[in-house]
Amino acid sequence: MKTFLTVLVIVAMLGTLGVLFAGVFGMVRGGGDPARSNALMRWRVILQAATLILFVLLMSLLRA
Repeated sequence: MKTFLTVLVIVAMLGTLGVLFAGVFGMVRGGGDPARSNALMRWRVILQAATLILFVLLMSLLRA
């Protein structure tokens, strides 16, 4: 279970990082669709929350 949660945390972190970079590159490029930018930032917040929840679960399992 600990290995599975570790892999999930890593995948969620990489997903968050990917969405963050996609949003930043869209802003740097300029002239993009504001709806796409909002959707990317919404996904970033969702993935970041999921990552934090998984990380807390992993830390609570490692502590026990």
